[in-house]
Amino acid sequence: MTQPPPPPGWYPDPSGTPGTRWWDGQGWTEHVQQAAPPAPPPPAPAPTQAPPLPQGPAPSLYEQPVLLVNQKTKLIELTNEYAVLDGNGQQIGAVVQVGQSAAKKAVRLFTSFDQFLTHRLEVRDARGPVLVLTRPAKFMKSRVVVERPDGAPLGEIVQANVFGRIRFDLVAGGQVVGAIQAENWRAWDFAITDAAGTEVARITKKWEGLARTMFTTADRYVVLVHYRLPEPLASMVIASALTVDTALKQDDRGFN
Repeated sequence: MTQPPPPPGWYPDPSGTPGTRWWDGQGWTEHVQQAAPPAPPPPAPAPTQAPPLPQGPAPSLYEQPVLLVNQKTKLIELTNEYAVLDGNGQQIGAVVQVGQSAAKKAVRLFTSFDQFLTHRLEVRDARGPVLVLTRPAKFMKSRVVVERPDGAPLGEIVQANVFGRIRFDLVAGGQVVGAIQAENWRAWDFAITDAAGTEVARITKKWEGLARTMFTTADRYVVLVHYRLPEPLASMVIASALTVDTALKQDDRGFN
């Protein structure tokens, strides 16, 4: 007994080509349908947070003709900490004291023996530490050791005298590459010179730029850099200018 032919409809093309062919109930017709393309994969879920846009290069302390140094106000000064701003008032760096133990803070709180303690400071910009400065314990003359963050030595800021107009020599590789001279102690006027005695920068409170009224105490001052300086002088100028309060002013003419 023979089976009846299938009902009319679209069936796989018996010729083997992709798609289907119409069967009219009696035979195959010339009507064909192409195979549908595969469905695209579902879209990936959207991230919960867009990736950060690429940023431009972070400002460097070494490229600024004007640096504004603002010591953070504390009721009792137990930790030296400064904000460093550019000439437009935007913070681009900081000077932070590191490595202080609880015992050292207690000594600073209850005594006036600050000069007999070792102080360690980090100069930082947006990329992290750029200089590390260590001022060993002192009695008469102050000295600051300047290093790279990896410990590579750069030089020293060495107090040259005790009485009269205080001068600090900037020493690198055993050679004096510059100096910082206290021209007017009360007016916070310090000249920074190169080895030839040419002024390359100045620490002052007389700058007529942004928010001049902000800079009215010894904790707020301006560093004016006259030229783009070569190394190691550039690092020694940055180190001495940003830590003048710890190296010079904090100890009144060598005596705490």
